[in-house]
Parts: sequence; C-alpha cells; structure tokens
Amino acid sequence: MVVAFKVTDGERGQWSVLHVSGELDLMTSPALRQRVHDAVAEGRHSLVLDLSEVFFCDSSGVGVLIAARRLIRSCQGRLRLILPAQGAVDGSHVNRVLGALGVRRLFDVYTDLDEAVDEEAGPLSA
Repeated sequence: MVVAFKVTDGERGQWSVLHVSGELDLMTSPALRQRVHDAVAEGRHSLVLDLSEVFFCDSSGVGVLIAARRLIRSCQGRLRLILPAQGAVDGSHVNRVLGALGVRRLFDVYTDLDEAVDEEAGPLSA
C-alpha cells in the first residue's frame, strides 16, 4: 500500500496548523521545510505540526523538525508538535524516533489538536 505524502494547511484560533501525512524522508522533507518557511514568511509564528499521520520519519525528517524549531524560535514564535501516544502501530513512529535520537525534549508535544492550541494545556513530558 502506497500512501502519498501530503501537507495541508489549517487555522485554529491564532495557530496555523500543518497536517502532515505519509512518510517524512529524504524525498518529502523538503516539501515540509518549504511549507514551514512559507508560513513564517506570511507572518504566522504560532505553528502546530500535526504529525499524527506520519508513519515513517528518517534523519532528514528529524532535521526539518529541528530546523523548523530554530526558525520559529528566531522569530520569537511557538512551535508545537502533535504526536499521539497511541497510533495505528503501537504509538507514534515520529515520537519514538525523536526519543531514540535524544531530541524529543526539544519540542513541545501534544497528543491532539485541541490540546495543542489550548493556551492552558501543558506539553507532555519528554
């Protein structure tokens, strides 16, 4: 089964939301990088990356996430990731990859969009 990589835009209050699905790898990560850069260029500095439908992420995908964090922070913005604790296959693949690489603690992670855009909700612990 081939699942196409896709990034769709959305808005939720003051937050811009990029819903990402498919594989985040060497071939697809430049598209996500460009979408993040476009959002920041348009003045959207509160960004949620919904990665709940990403079933594979390699080092280039992790690099894009780290670069997105750096870019948003340089604009005094906020970046939040959605990485559900339970996914289709024993939790979020991206969450496991970030944890294995020791960079999970760099991100504010939430389990769903409602929590991610809630100003009162705190991120999950690393």
